[in-house]
Amino acid sequence: MSKEFIFATGIENSNPTIDGGRVRIDQMEKCGHYKHWRKDFELVKELGIRALRYGVPLHRTWLGPDKYDWSFADEAFAELRRLNIIPIVDLCHFGVPDWIGNFQNPDFALEFPKYARAFAQRYPWIQVYTPINEMHICAVFSALYGWWNEQMTSDRAFVTALKHIVKANVLAMHEILGVRPNALFVQSESSEYYHAENPAAIGPAEINNARRFLSLDLNYGRRVDSGMYEYLMDNGMTREEYHFFLHNNLRHHCIMGNDYYPTNEHYVSADGMTHASGEIFGYAVITHQYYDRYRLPVMHTETNLLEGPNGDEAVHWLRKQWANVLRVRNSGVPVIGFTWYSLTDQVDWDIALREERGTVNPLGLFDLDRNIRPVGEAYRKLIRDWGAVLPTKSMCLHVPILMPDETCCAEANAPARTDGSDAARAGAGSFASTETTE
Repeated sequence: MSKEFIFATGIENSNPTIDGGRVRIDQMEKCGHYKHWRKDFELVKELGIRALRYGVPLHRTWLGPDKYDWSFADEAFAELRRLNIIPIVDLCHFGVPDWIGNFQNPDFALEFPKYARAFAQRYPWIQVYTPINEMHICAVFSALYGWWNEQMTSDRAFVTALKHIVKANVLAMHEILGVRPNALFVQSESSEYYHAENPAAIGPAEINNARRFLSLDLNYGRRVDSGMYEYLMDNGMTREEYHFFLHNNLRHHCIMGNDYYPTNEHYVSADGMTHASGEIFGYAVITHQYYDRYRLPVMHTETNLLEGPNGDEAVHWLRKQWANVLRVRNSGVPVIGFTWYSLTDQVDWDIALREERGTVNPLGLFDLDRNIRPVGEAYRKLIRDWGAVLPTKSMCLHVPILMPDETCCAEANAPARTDGSDAARAGAGSFASTETTE
């Protein structure tokens, strides 16, 4: 059982549709992963990274109800297992197959859990999942901003997308646990904050700061704030749908993943419009807000920054994010992992995948020719320097994540929880308090 701090990266596998559903933006294709996937996994291993946020393309794998093409997945996950890399499996990353259409379709919440079960049955050695990535962002960009998938721009469309996405996520967790009782779930979610630009903007900022929690409130079965309850009811959620979330949460199997970029903080004007503020509070302050609300183990699941003209901008951002992680841990929050996302550069994320321009964004540990960037060198050194220190010299949580080479049938069927109950101790470990490191 791995008791080390989890240093991770990810393969960018966003695949939303644009242009009324006629064009799919497949980042795995644009970033060359289908061609270089073996090399990509080798690069993960070379950096000393033990965990990889990874998912096969949903639109190429899930062909219809109970119909799947596992050909690429079989090869990819067999290689990850051979290399003894822990996959944190991303089952849905911003897009659905054409036959589902988009997140307004209620069938998604019913059919996706069946896909999750089929996946878990095919790869029973896999333990850690992110069933649906960034549920809040997926609903906002698809149904409130009008950028992806259904490309709608109303509160009702947003609530519809959100309730379908979160229900699909919750039911997928239940289905996976039916196959793998000690499965763990990392909710990779964008950690947001909205700053009022002037006194007249305080009200709109408060609404946005309440709405940012909706996906996790519903996922973790937490009663939403009264204003958000009215918002949900006014925009199409029924009492029955709301109570489903209260009665079906699996928070004791969950790790709260917090993603943080400079674009996660926003200014809000009096008319409710938002624009980027850049980093003001930072990861440590905002993560404390989320932890105080949910009281779950935390993993920093995404960050990056463009490598600029000096060549060291991303390196400085890595060091700043790492300092924030240490600050959060040393204040007593059980932070169990950190992620630079992604392994390679990305394409067209500077315009949030809203168009196909082919612009390479230098955000990765490696460029698209698979040459290491300065931030890749810095991350390798950070892992080497800190990897053996954190478990013994700071507040830490031993999370029951098994390495692929440790998995056997008995372990796969043992229950695991991330709470501190007696039932959890046999499989889930516990908090271990030792001296802190500044």
